Amino acid sequence: MPYVTSRDGTRIAYQRDGAGPPLILIDAAGHFRANSPLAELADLLAADFTIYRYDRRGRGESGDLGPYAPQREVEDLAALIAEAGSAAALYGYSSGCLLALHAAAAGLDVHRLALLEPPLTPDDDSAEQRAFTAKLRELTGAQAVTFFLTSIGVPDQLLAGMRDTPHWAAMVSIAHTLAYDSLLSEATGATLLGRVTTPTLVLHSAGSTGDLTAMAATTAALLPAAEQRSLPGEWHGVPAATLAPVLADFLRRDAAHA
Repeated sequence: MPYVTSRDGTRIAYQRDGAGPPLILIDAAGHFRANSPLAELADLLAADFTIYRYDRRGRGESGDLGPYAPQREVEDLAALIAEAGSAAALYGYSSGCLLALHAAAAGLDVHRLALLEPPLTPDDDSAEQRAFTAKLRELTGAQAVTFFLTSIGVPDQLLAGMRDTPHWAAMVSIAHTLAYDSLLSEATGATLLGRVTTPTLVLHSAGSTGDLTAMAATTAALLPAAEQRSLPGEWHGVPAATLAPVLADFLRRDAAHA
């Protein structure tokens, strides 16, 4: 398994597939390469792009030198972009969107962003989010996973179906990283989005609840160079076969306008 070494010495495991301009896929909270909906999307896009999938720090085969800070994850992405050797596009899903936004705001060599349902609360000083982080740090294992998923609005029926599955066990194995995603949320507000001038496609599922679609709309409104689209899908998700051609069309625009 190839690795890149981040600025603080953390080794970040990744895989590279396909051919073409680099596209880095960023997982949501509780996900990593062995437990991710991004594998099918990567397969569908690999004909046109060099796809980088990686384990965010603390997950899967990646290391986790502490203490955690959002900037450390930005440095992880910087190491991946350096490995790619040229400007990259970033696709983020859920809290992965927030990391993509931080990377663009920090001035990394990112030429396009695509974001599926960013969980954005645009308050630059959210006491509620800080309390959420503190609670997550108190909990461990399945308790942390249950608290996190319930708090973000996962429907009861969907939550019940997750229990006692390999997906659930995988989330429990990296439960400590859920607090990392909450810290990332704390650090993402309107001020940061105002610094992101990268062309951005903000997507939401037509099957999601109003809170998620509203957050996507808020994100698009706060970004200086964004467009928004609704795609057919389920709660907080769009099938890879639906998503892939939309992403490819958006990401190819650079070549078309060159």
